[in-house]
Amino acid sequence: MEYEIPEAQHFAALRGTIVYFIDDPFLVGKEKAFVCHEDGLLIAADGIIKAVGPYVKIKSQLPVGVEIEHYEGHIISAGFIDSHVHYVQTGMIGSYGEQLIDWLNNYTFIEEQKLKDPAAAREMSSVFCDELLRNGTTTAFTFAAVYPHTVDALLEETERRNMRMIAGKIMMDRNAPAALLDDAQSSYEDSKELIQKWNGRGRQQYAITPRFAPTSTPAQLEAASALWREYPEVHVHSHVSENLDELAWVKELFPEHASYLDVYDHYNLVGRRSLYAHGVHLNEAEMRTLHEREAAIAHCPTSNNFLGSGHFPLREAKRLDRPVHVGLGTDIGAGTSFSMLATMNEAYKVAQLRSYSLQAVNSFFLATLGGARSLDIDDKVGTLAPGHEADIVVLNPRATKIMDVRMQRVSSIEDVLFVLGTMGDDRSVKATYIAGKKTYGA
Repeated sequence: MEYEIPEAQHFAALRGTIVYFIDDPFLVGKEKAFVCHEDGLLIAADGIIKAVGPYVKIKSQLPVGVEIEHYEGHIISAGFIDSHVHYVQTGMIGSYGEQLIDWLNNYTFIEEQKLKDPAAAREMSSVFCDELLRNGTTTAFTFAAVYPHTVDALLEETERRNMRMIAGKIMMDRNAPAALLDDAQSSYEDSKELIQKWNGRGRQQYAITPRFAPTSTPAQLEAASALWREYPEVHVHSHVSENLDELAWVKELFPEHASYLDVYDHYNLVGRRSLYAHGVHLNEAEMRTLHEREAAIAHCPTSNNFLGSGHFPLREAKRLDRPVHVGLGTDIGAGTSFSMLATMNEAYKVAQLRSYSLQAVNSFFLATLGGARSLDIDDKVGTLAPGHEADIVVLNPRATKIMDVRMQRVSSIEDVLFVLGTMGDDRSVKATYIAGKKTYGA
């Protein structure tokens, strides 16, 4: 049945091969979790998905006068969610050498001091958002720097672009250069002011962000805990168990705690809406704590490979008797690509090195609904199910000559996704939509 376009509404209609998730394929299997419409149609109104399904069934719901953007031969997916990234490290991507601790001292801390200049923070925010959209990433969970204006710069930029973004000011009061240190009280006050200013403003959300346990005193971790008690609706974002030397350092600084994760748990910072990056060397007790608290891990394979940190045990994390929420993160600037497709490629290889073959469908889950569930925003993004925000990426599985050659030999949608997840990169991104409006692509 046709109907006239309401005057105030903006419609988007996309036709192509539509794929999305309604559940976790690691837990319930592909058949119950994964949806594919080979010739599908998606209709969005005012940034919200209203209908999705086979073209022949959905086309009658299209308002009169709305033109369909037909992406024949392309994959239409929920926009990618980068579950862990440092926007303030964009400029140092690909910095040679060192493992985690030396790398922080020799590159990261130097780079982050450059953003003390608000103009530099604004410029980097623009570059960062451009790169996200060019790579089909529509939401990111990101660290800012210790300076509060670095949060303002990014969230002003994403507010202007209407992107869903979660960011937080680093809390760091020891074991870093003096120019990057705050203290327990100032970090509490600055973070509280930023929460009140940004959390829930449009599509912007805030994360309480102690960098990692070695750079926060017990007093600062208590301040972070106090903030979360006051504002339980915000997120918590930090690092855990990335590097073996880091684990030894945490044990030296917090000898009274049973494990690295136990430090955060002691301060009541492990729970729903808390996400810890890496988790490469978590033990079984820590995995159980994450499961019980419904906390999440960001798997950052590109970064872990680049810094030689180790191989995240994905299969063990998703064990059926105590599954942990896992998202996929680029971890720029230790990660070497903004592309979630390139990150899937690394995740596949890391899994192989742990004698686990990661299916392409599961990789795409980690980059979409898995990331959204990890951040507890799956009621908003991460899927193309009706009622969700129309953040969408359109992917070309024949973006390069060799991909085109490979695509001539595929026999299923799983094959197509595997080609994208092992050979794809920014060249495979045909278009990116934010709230139903094309923000990248011809």
